Amino acid sequence: MNPIWNHIIIQSILRKRKHQSEPEYSSYDEAKGINDVIVTFQQRLKDTVLIICGILSAGFGLKGFLLPSNFIDGGATGISLLVSELSSFPLPLLLVLVNIPFILMGFKLISRSFAIRTILAIIGLAIATATIPYPIVTHDKLLIAVFGGFFLGTGIGLSVRGGAVLDGTEVLAIFISRRLKVTIGDVILIVNLIIFSAAAYLLSIETALYAILTYLSASKTVDFIIEGLEEYTGVTIISMKSEEIRQMIINELEHGVTIYKGRRGFGKHGEPLNNVDILFTVITRLEVRKLSSEIEKIDSDAFVITQSIKDTHGGMIKKRTIKD
Repeated sequence: MNPIWNHIIIQSILRKRKHQSEPEYSSYDEAKGINDVIVTFQQRLKDTVLIICGILSAGFGLKGFLLPSNFIDGGATGISLLVSELSSFPLPLLLVLVNIPFILMGFKLISRSFAIRTILAIIGLAIATATIPYPIVTHDKLLIAVFGGFFLGTGIGLSVRGGAVLDGTEVLAIFISRRLKVTIGDVILIVNLIIFSAAAYLLSIETALYAILTYLSASKTVDFIIEGLEEYTGVTIISMKSEEIRQMIINELEHGVTIYKGRRGFGKHGEPLNNVDILFTVITRLEVRKLSSEIEKIDSDAFVITQSIKDTHGGMIKKRTIKD
């Protein structure tokens, strides 16, 4: 094996066995170390690709839509665009300077690796806006606000998926929320209200209104990218016929089921409060009607709770056509 890779694997093993003074390890430890290195490499490669795609998308939103029409957005990017519009200061440099305080906060509040990825991502965005000749797509103000926000939000969302941020406003929101006991959403809203008010006063009310539209488009796109491309539904089922329902979910819907042990707290017909198996499964939105119908056939008195789940990882989620 290559000496460099051998060293990396040994270090991976020893990091998990810090309590041992001697670097002695078995063949199982070596295999586990190899697996850890492979998983880490794959994750870092995925993060890098996501961040690069995020940089390119955000740069396209800025240079292809917002900058040619002197539009602004919310957050740190909005501050950079506003200052650039009011002065001759170059936007790429402002993107870095405005975000530096937020990066330092991220170093203290989150982690060093997060801060490093973030500064590299922001520098990458600055380089992209300075060097890549993005085409100007349209001069229609409504399209600029909507699609400029869309591409900018896509870039921010992809970067967050990759473990970095292109806009440090959320880091500031986390910092303030811990000090003043307010929600992160409230802090972001207040910051953006200040930015939009400044835009209305320094530029024009029309520009501020389009900036709000751009921000709404960007924020909804960020939510869409971060929280998942497909919304799932978690279903909790409490029934005395839980075994039949479990078999139906496994055989008919081909989904996995988690079983919790519970005890009935209310017997509407005076029956004893017996133990009961509580079923939990995650299905796609298209399967909700099918599941409800099958449960009704088995136990019309079953207590069913549904809840929205933005994204899942692993398990037995089937993305397939639903058969009636």
